Amino acid sequence: MTYVMSQRVRKFALTVHIMFSVGWIGAAAAYLVLDVTVVTSQDAQTLRAAYLAMELIAWYVIVPLALATLLTGLVMSLGTSWGLFRHYWVLISLLLTVFAVIVLLVEMQTISHLATVASDATTSSADLRALSSTLLHSAGGLVVLLMVLVLNVYKPRGLTPYGWRKQQKQREES
Repeated sequence: MTYVMSQRVRKFALTVHIMFSVGWIGAAAAYLVLDVTVVTSQDAQTLRAAYLAMELIAWYVIVPLALATLLTGLVMSLGTSWGLFRHYWVLISLLLTVFAVIVLLVEMQTISHLATVASDATTSSADLRALSSTLLHSAGGLVVLLMVLVLNVYKPRGLTPYGWRKQQKQREES
């Protein structure tokens, strides 16, 4: 089977995919720092600033990077010999990435709500301290992203049944 990408295009696509993926991990780490600040701080201005910054980072950095990572990952899997359904590590990486994107998009409603409450000047210090945290989601999300990173670096062996059939067919044709 001939793959769509030339080596030059594949290297460019891989570079772009890595850039978006690493950016997503870095932005998630920055968000986690703000989330820890929300949990540990008692200062109303710090809490207000952290909630507002969390929304900005989430909407304008994390969400675009997550979607770009998913898209470029699909391009890489479909345009290279790894394939989308041939190897378990690719399939698991895809499923974990899709899961992370879905959880992120659902969690955005909570993040926006927290920022809206924090931006209201009439919200008291006590009410700001009583707001919930997204710490579990941000820490869990970072763990999922690091798991995907490890899978993509180590590429554990194992063909899916589809991949095994494709491999057998290629051997028969050779």
